[in-house]
Amino acid sequence: MAAPLAGQAGAVLRDLALRSARLRGSFPAVQLTPRRWLNLQEYQSKKLMADHGVTVQRFFVADSANDALEAAQRLKAKEIVLKAQILAGGRGKGIFNSGLKGGVHLTKDPKIVEQLAKQMIGYNLSTKQTPKDGVTVKKVMVAEALNISRETYFAILMDRACNGPVMVGSPQGGVDIEEVAVTSPELIFKEEIDIFEGIKDHQALQMAKNLGFKGPLQQQAADQIKKLYNLFLKIDATQVEVNPFGETPEGQVVCFDAKINFDDNAEFRQKEIFAMDDKSENEPIENEAAKYDLKYIGLDGNIACFVNGAGLAMATCDIISLNGGKPANFLDLGGGVKEAQVYQAFKLLTADPKVEAILVNIFGGIVNCAIIANGITKACRELELKVPLVVRLEGTNVHEAQRILNESGLPITSANDLEDAAKKAVASVAKK
Repeated sequence: MAAPLAGQAGAVLRDLALRSARLRGSFPAVQLTPRRWLNLQEYQSKKLMADHGVTVQRFFVADSANDALEAAQRLKAKEIVLKAQILAGGRGKGIFNSGLKGGVHLTKDPKIVEQLAKQMIGYNLSTKQTPKDGVTVKKVMVAEALNISRETYFAILMDRACNGPVMVGSPQGGVDIEEVAVTSPELIFKEEIDIFEGIKDHQALQMAKNLGFKGPLQQQAADQIKKLYNLFLKIDATQVEVNPFGETPEGQVVCFDAKINFDDNAEFRQKEIFAMDDKSENEPIENEAAKYDLKYIGLDGNIACFVNGAGLAMATCDIISLNGGKPANFLDLGGGVKEAQVYQAFKLLTADPKVEAILVNIFGGIVNCAIIANGITKACRELELKVPLVVRLEGTNVHEAQRILNESGLPITSANDLEDAAKKAVASVAKK
C-alpha cells in the first residue's frame, strides 16, 4: 500500500541529498563536479520518453536557423519555446558570445524563432556550470510551449535497501525534492515495486492519487507512471526522475523535464543509447581517459590520485585534503586492470602541468597488485617520471607487487596505509 512513508522515504532522499552535497563540495574536504558517464542532451532524453509512449511536449531539433524556422512553422503551436541544447544547467540565465541573453526563449512568432536561432547556433553559451568561455551550441530544440496548472514530482530509482525499483513521488513538484524531504516529509510517498512481477495497476493509481491528480487526470497519470516504469526497465535505467510531472489547464498530464541515469554495465545491450553519448562538452583529457576504460575527474590541486573504485577515490581525495594537500584529480582504474591501462593512466597524469606528486592507492580485490606494480615501473622508466611517487598497495598478490617495486631501483616511496600515503604525498610537495 502506498502510504506516505515519510520517515523511510525522507531518509532515502536525505541520503541522496547528502551524497550529492558531498559531490558538490558542501563538505570542506573536496570539491568534485558530479558527472554522468553517459551524457544525453535534453532532446535525446525526451525522444526516448516519447518512443516509449510517455507524454512530452511536441518538439523538433534544428541545427540551422532555417531549420528552426521550418520546425516552428510545422509545430503550429500557440506559443513556442526555443532551447539551446547543451548539457550544462542554468541555460535560461546564460549569455551567448553573440550578445544574446538567455538560452531559453518564448515567442509566438516563428520568424522570431529564426532570428533567435541565428544568435544561438554556432555561438558559445556561458552559464554558471560551463567553462569560462562557454560551450558551443550546435543544436536547438523548438518545442510547443505548454502552460502548467499544477506541478508534482515523480521518480523511479533502484534502491539497494529494497533490492529493486522504488517509486518516489510528491504533490509538491517543480522544486528541490531534497528540501521537501527535510521540511515536509509527510509529502513524500514511496512504493516498492517487485521487479519480477512489475508495477501493478493499483500501485500506479495509488501513486497518482498521492500526487494529487483527480478525476480523469488520475487514470491518465497512472498510465503515464506505468509507461515510465516500462521505460525504466527497457533502457536499463538506474533512475528516471520527472520534475515537474505536471498537468495542463487543458487536462493533460505531461512530463515536462526529466533526468535519466543509466546502468553502465548494460552498455552491451543498449548500444543505440550509448552511441548517443555526447562527449563534446567533456574536457579532452576525460575523453582520452575513456578510450582506455579509465574514469577521470579533474580538480584544482597538485597531487594526482590514481585509484581503483570511485569510493576509494573520494576517500583518497578527502584524506589528502585533511592532511593539508589538494587533490589534482581522481583517476579510477576500475576492476579489470591491465598493464597498458596503468601506463596510459600515468601518461595522462604526467601530462597535467599542475601535478607535482602522484599518489597511487590500490586495494586489490579483483585487481592484481602485481599487474599494477609492473605497470607503474614500466611507466616510470618509459615516461621518465619527474615528480614524487607515493604508492600504497593492499590486497591480492601484494607481496609480489612490493617485491617488484622494491627491486625496480626507482625512486618510489612506499606507504603502509592510506594515512601514511597521504602524509608522504603532501610532504613531497611541501619540500619543493
